[in-house]
Amino acid sequence: MIGYVTVGTNDLDKARAFYAGLVGALGGSELMRMEENGFTLFGTQWGVPGIAVTRPYNGEPASVGNGTMIALALDARAKVDMLHAKALELGGSCEGEPGLRGPEGDQAFYGAYFRDLDGNKLCAFKVGPAD
Repeated sequence: MIGYVTVGTNDLDKARAFYAGLVGALGGSELMRMEENGFTLFGTQWGVPGIAVTRPYNGEPASVGNGTMIALALDARAKVDMLHAKALELGGSCEGEPGLRGPEGDQAFYGAYFRDLDGNKLCAFKVGPAD
């Protein structure tokens, strides 16, 4: 159902660099850019969910939604670890080290949490047994 999610930024150039590096670590890239409003979409390919950054449409400063988080589904725990490390390398901040949340098993949740340069919260996760 989700086509893409958008996060606001107060520094478009820095946000574009952060997400280019983050999505690039997963084999993705910038898919679309609209200079008139700054909207920039990143993803692994068209037809699957992506992440966009933009200046807020109303011209007000971007702010972080309390309780809002973008969760990125990955197919291996090692990719969760890698993406979390990449986010920190790009200047993001840690909100929860990679690790298992709850019991191991078919529905095990392995996740890592971080914030982008504007404070937007993201989670990289893999559901299922250790791979």
